[in-house]
Amino acid sequence: MGEDVRLRAVVELARGMAAASTPRESWSAAADGARRALSASFAALSVWERERGRLRVLANVGEYAGEESAFPEDEAYPVDDFPEITEFLHDRWAGGGAPGAWVATADAVPEGLAGYCHPGAPRAAALARTAALRRRGRGCCVVAPIVLDRRAWGELYVARPVGAPVFDHREAAFATVLASVVAAGLAQTERLEEARRLAFTDPLTGLANRRAVDMRLDEAVERHRAEGAVVSLAVCDLNGLKRVNDSQGHAAGDRLLERFGTVLSVCGARLPGALVARLGGDEFCLLAVGPPADDVVRVAAEVCRRALELRIGDGVACGVASTDDPIGPLRSARRLFRLADAAQYRAKAARATGPVVAGREGPDDPVLRLADAPAQSPTDRRHVRGRRI
Repeated sequence: MGEDVRLRAVVELARGMAAASTPRESWSAAADGARRALSASFAALSVWERERGRLRVLANVGEYAGEESAFPEDEAYPVDDFPEITEFLHDRWAGGGAPGAWVATADAVPEGLAGYCHPGAPRAAALARTAALRRRGRGCCVVAPIVLDRRAWGELYVARPVGAPVFDHREAAFATVLASVVAAGLAQTERLEEARRLAFTDPLTGLANRRAVDMRLDEAVERHRAEGAVVSLAVCDLNGLKRVNDSQGHAAGDRLLERFGTVLSVCGARLPGALVARLGGDEFCLLAVGPPADDVVRVAAEVCRRALELRIGDGVACGVASTDDPIGPLRSARRLFRLADAAQYRAKAARATGPVVAGREGPDDPVLRLADAPAQSPTDRRHVRGRRI
């Protein structure tokens, strides 16, 4: 493909996105423009949902396979399944730097082309990509990360059928350029959604914020009363944030908050429909409706383990409260929050390396006593929490 042809393809892609009047039209124009520019049979645009730790497909164009559709309602993939993706999700980029595209094939990579396939993907991940391509009757794909406002946003996926030429080095580099053009077009779409996102999103971590949790928790409690749905809440408090801020500066502290937010997001994705949020400061939470309490506790334990593996900070104190455990009647969202917070407080006091779960120490469970005891003073942690709910 000559330079003039590439330039025309870039212009057509940009024009298509600029002419879109709705987010769906913009997503479809982005995917279709990339498909045409790379002479491919299929393309998809996906977004990273940080609060759920997954890549969700926004639009598919071209020759569908299996259950694929233009605007799928539930086609999503846990980012933890793709180490080559999670590698760049932690980071931001100052001007001039961004991750490059990589290529996967359904068969062995032709000799001399191995250098551009993603070198960081473990064998299991590479085999999973290969199997997915074969299952859909595709011969190769190029995946280009999309960076928007210096933050990892999602990915552009473009594929060719079996028998078509494998994407080469220049096409992989061109896919990176196309992803940048798509990012510029998405910026306009993003501005239209800015007010809604700011209202319900934490600006530092990209997770849901306290307002979003309050709304979702109220809805969850109503479902529990009406249908008996299991509602579970895990509250996490980062250990060592003040030490990091004092010794390494607030930029390092922000980095710790962002990295833990990613850990919580990736782990929370294992619970269908879970909401992951930053409550403020060093406090985070995970809200799950439906899964059994034991599943939530297992995820919380994984969060604790991964938090200890971060390069900065001192792990996390985690408390869990669930209607699936003997915690008494749930009269309000406030009580569930108080129980989870009391369990977290006990975990921090005991320097526990795993989650403390409300209601699992019998009728005299100290977490239940702490949560239900009256606040002693305006500075009491439970008093402050009770006012904020």
